[in-house]
Amino acid sequence: MNIKIQAVRFNADQKLIDHVSRKIDRLKTYHDRIIQVDIFLKLDNVVHNIKDKIAEIKVSIPKHDFFVKASSKSFEESFDNALESLINQIKRRKEKLAA
Repeated sequence: MNIKIQAVRFNADQKLIDHVSRKIDRLKTYHDRIIQVDIFLKLDNVVHNIKDKIAEIKVSIPKHDFFVKASSKSFEESFDNALESLINQIKRRKEKLAA
């Protein structure tokens, strides 16, 4: 499983990268054929004082890609919400294929 973490319009600190890496390792338990994981952490509304933090996760498995996007006031919360949504997508896909 190849993991790429990209911070857009800001520099991510090590604590955030460690949080993302630790959580993304959970995906191995839900699907064993994950090829690539792309994680984009972005700042939105840079013009205004209120900056929403956006987390996007794209997971590639053979013959299918999953994509989720979540935003909130912190990167950790955005990433956690996106990851939960992604796990639900993977579970539904596996159930569909098993049926």
